[in-house]
Amino acid sequence: MKRTALAKRISSSSESSKRIDATSHQGRSRYVLCVRNRGYAASLERRKVYRRLDDGRAARHGLIRVVDESGEDYLYPSSYFVPIALPKPAQRALARA
Repeated sequence: MKRTALAKRISSSSESSKRIDATSHQGRSRYVLCVRNRGYAASLERRKVYRRLDDGRAARHGLIRVVDESGEDYLYPSSYFVPIALPKPAQRALARA
């Protein structure tokens, strides 16, 4: 009986984390794909995935904050990126990089 109760608790907690992950990706992905780099060729590579950092003030001005090729975070036009959803293993791999 204890085993069943434990399995149910584990199942419930994993279900709630799935709901949180699903809602956090709606429109605000942590990762973006660079689709343009005009004027920023040294800082951005087209077709490369970048980590997006939250910056509400920048977003109100049509900008997005990403960690670029220098390893630092900078602001770029939002139109240069497309938000993408990545599987958990890919997110972990990129977080380590």
